[in-house]
Amino acid sequence: MTSTTQTGSDPLAQLSAEGVSVWLDDLSRELLESGELARIMAEKSVVGVTSNPTIFASALAKGDVYAEQTSGLAERGVGVDEAVFELTTEDVRRACDLFMPVYERTGHLDGRVSLEVEPGLAHDTEGTVAAARAIWAAVDRPNLMVKIPATLEGLPAITTALSEGISVNVTLIFSLDRYRAVMNAFLTGLEQAREAGRDLSSIASVASFFVSRVDSEIDKRLEAVGTDEALALRGKAGLANARLAWAAYEEVFATPRWEVLAEAGARPQRPLWASTGVKNPDYPDTLYVTELVAPGTVNTMPGSTMDKTADHGQVHGDTMSGTAEASTEVMDHLERLGVSYADVVDQLEREGVQKFADSWDELLQTVSDELARLSTTDDAEAGQ
Repeated sequence: MTSTTQTGSDPLAQLSAEGVSVWLDDLSRELLESGELARIMAEKSVVGVTSNPTIFASALAKGDVYAEQTSGLAERGVGVDEAVFELTTEDVRRACDLFMPVYERTGHLDGRVSLEVEPGLAHDTEGTVAAARAIWAAVDRPNLMVKIPATLEGLPAITTALSEGISVNVTLIFSLDRYRAVMNAFLTGLEQAREAGRDLSSIASVASFFVSRVDSEIDKRLEAVGTDEALALRGKAGLANARLAWAAYEEVFATPRWEVLAEAGARPQRPLWASTGVKNPDYPDTLYVTELVAPGTVNTMPGSTMDKTADHGQVHGDTMSGTAEASTEVMDHLERLGVSYADVVDQLEREGVQKFADSWDELLQTVSDELARLSTTDDAEAGQ
């Protein structure tokens, strides 16, 4: 579909008009150097980018756009960890520069680019803080967000990073209880930043609440139950969970505790809907976009979901407000059927951490193989 300037015929522009920031869940050197990312920004209302180890592993495994930089790293004899750090921070720095006009135009709300700490640190508070500091210093752009997972060990790291003025994208949130803990970590971090005399308006955060993976796991359990009653609930838990997260957000950011910070210049930690690609072909392919519309939120989409939304998404205004009661009934119904929410979200967090760790290992191996190949080539040429 050819994008137009009229929101009435452009679903992504309609989302933006409803107060939803459209972010792309993809980043690579090829997207940057080909001009494709700039085109997507111009045509699809994209005002931010998220990345993760899986995305970088895929990007580095194909094409030769990283060849020149990798060759230079091989000549310097750097280790694989340092090489991965330099390759990924270079992509993110370039993306930050590309999005800097958006950052300025939106009063520093959007134009954000996210880079994740090493997944192996998910249960290491001090290691996560050190990694966040290193990424923040290396990229050295105010529109960067450092992604920190919402594990129990990640919570104090989130607080510390924010207290030091590091903007944070909190990732891998599945449960409502953990989301409330994330919001508390955010508020505590800003309170500490205020006590340290920092400018709160310069500190940004989003809370990435994962959606489709919840449906995938709960649907599997409902199918195991197998009754008509259970099967009728498929595809409803992901939206209900996200809508209850929205209700929790509205509650927390209406408290006196938040109002004190807001008066000091702080901005709320926006809910970000992640894992928005539909995995079940029986569901509408824009389900986790058009049914999660509320002002002051972010939706980060893989390119395929963004294309489908642009082509045939139907945006009908706010689909979140007033949904808490019905969403609670969905979750209660699941429990009555024997589907344990607590067990589901615990499993999803474990799997999420492991998936990113596996992708990171794949990324390290890809770069290690390339460094070894280039070193061997250099040695051979030197011996001629």
